[in-house]
Amino acid sequence: MANLKKTVEEFFKAPAKLLQKTISITKKEEHVIAHKKSFKLAQEYFHTLGPGLTTGAADDDPSGIATYSQAGATYGFQLLWLSLFTFPFMAIIQEMCARIGVVSGRGLAANIRQHYSLRVLYGVCALLFFANTLNIAADLSAMAAGVRLIYPSFNTVFLVVVIALLCVLLQIFMTYARYARFLKWMTLALLSYVFTAFAVHMPWADALTHTVIPSLTFSKDQLFLLCGILGTTISPYLFFWQTSQEVEERRNGGEVRVPENSHAEMTTDIKRMRIDVWSGMFFSNLIMFFIIATCAATLFANGITNIATADQAALAIRPFGGDLTYFFFAIGIIGTGLLAIPVLAGSSAYAIAESFGWRRGLHHQLRQAYAFYGVIIISMIIAVIANMLRLDPIKGLIYAAVVNGCVAPFILYYIVRLSSTMHTHKNHPFITWCGWLITALMGVSGTAAIVSLFV
Repeated sequence: MANLKKTVEEFFKAPAKLLQKTISITKKEEHVIAHKKSFKLAQEYFHTLGPGLTTGAADDDPSGIATYSQAGATYGFQLLWLSLFTFPFMAIIQEMCARIGVVSGRGLAANIRQHYSLRVLYGVCALLFFANTLNIAADLSAMAAGVRLIYPSFNTVFLVVVIALLCVLLQIFMTYARYARFLKWMTLALLSYVFTAFAVHMPWADALTHTVIPSLTFSKDQLFLLCGILGTTISPYLFFWQTSQEVEERRNGGEVRVPENSHAEMTTDIKRMRIDVWSGMFFSNLIMFFIIATCAATLFANGITNIATADQAALAIRPFGGDLTYFFFAIGIIGTGLLAIPVLAGSSAYAIAESFGWRRGLHHQLRQAYAFYGVIIISMIIAVIANMLRLDPIKGLIYAAVVNGCVAPFILYYIVRLSSTMHTHKNHPFITWCGWLITALMGVSGTAAIVSLFV
């Protein structure tokens, strides 16, 4: 009787157990499907990232790192709000540049050449080449110093020559598709500054408070540093590089694919571009936040306020953050230099080649675009010679910042005008208004930088 009762119970329990097992399998399948969807979305997002990401990351070059380190060491968290303040301005301008490239299928200088005065364009390109070369010289010096932080026995001049040669060879002999991937993966070097921030004792509440609440003392030194930060984040070389890379990305078999006849296709391209640009600029300003915050929490907090270069910042942080923090900071200097120096030299090459109507583009081989690659090589040679002559890299950066401050408003004028006259794909009126505001802001910043040199 007992066995019969047990058999009956098992009979009626069987469907419930089967249902429970089925539900359990279904939940596991749903979990796996959700993971696969998330992974696929992440893959699609990363695939969308391109010129915007590399442009934003290149903005955090070794000279930019030095500027941000100085801001954190000298003023603590006080200027941390600039990382939030400059983000939308930077993104709006770079989106305008990218839009010009996507819609026209031509670089920025080529568009200015077609619609405006050549005399002005030639002057702007000459100043851009000068400022970029000074910046390259400073970045080469910083990268050599970064390598010597890890391997002190290496000779500085030897390192400068090797790094410059490596950057030139990669640009000339690597195919554009591979080179674009190389630059994209090099952006990960900037994550070293995120790791650095979490490796030190960080008063996050204080840092976040200063991020959302602006503060200024209006001293001469602070205003000059403010101009330097604006000039570092909203730089002319980024304008030319962004536009030209959007054109390179749409090149198919040597011809630029511009879907003029398909409004839907163009709209899709612009949406993808916008995701890329805003993501890249957010990443750039996020790294700026972590560098300033790290130096504020370590150097400023311990009374070390005189920081002029990125390697000085790494050495000064070491006693408070340890060897791991020191290593992350050094790796960041080297990685960002490998990303930024080709962008600086490449932007000069695109601007000058487009201005004179030369054949240009990283998709060309050396024998197909001698003049274009010649600009890159000459700029790099001058930068190496400047290091051999032991010219002061800090003064070089100051002069580069002043030149950028002078050039930026003129180029911004053309960018806003061009991106506001592209028919159905032109700027929204509010974006155009923001563009003029940024142009005025950069004009004031450049004037202030010049005045501060003589006051």
